[in-house]
Amino acid sequence: MKANKDMFKNMDMSVYTKDYSENGMWDKVKKNFKSIGSNLLYKVFQLYYLSKSPACPLRIKAAIISALGYFISPIDLIPDITPIAGYSDDIVAVSIALAMAQAYITDDIRQNAKNRLVQIFGNNVLSEIED
Repeated sequence: MKANKDMFKNMDMSVYTKDYSENGMWDKVKKNFKSIGSNLLYKVFQLYYLSKSPACPLRIKAAIISALGYFISPIDLIPDITPIAGYSDDIVAVSIALAMAQAYITDDIRQNAKNRLVQIFGNNVLSEIED
C-alpha cells in the first residue's frame, strides 16, 4: 500500500472534482459492485454522506469530492478493468480522504452508509464490511 500512496504524493486530486456527480457515483457502484467490494463501497458511502453534512468543513468536503471524482473517473492511474489491482488506486484515494475526514464521521453517517449498502445489495452485505 505504501507504493500506491507514493503515486499520489505529487498528484493534484482536485482535477477530479469535475468528474464527480451523484448519478455517476451511483451508476459506477451498481455496475461494478462485485469488483469494487463492499468495504470500499462502505468507505465511499461514508464520504458521500459526510459531504452532505453541514458540519463538514469546506477543505474536507473538497478532499471528499476529489476522491469521489477519482473513484468515478474512467481515467485512473491503474485502469479499473485490470485484474486484481484495478481498484487499488481508488482504494488509496478514498482512504486518504477518509483519513482526513475521520474526525467528522459520526455514528449517523456510518449508519446511513450501512443503510444504503443494504438498500442496494441486501442485508447479507453487512456481514462483509469492516467498521
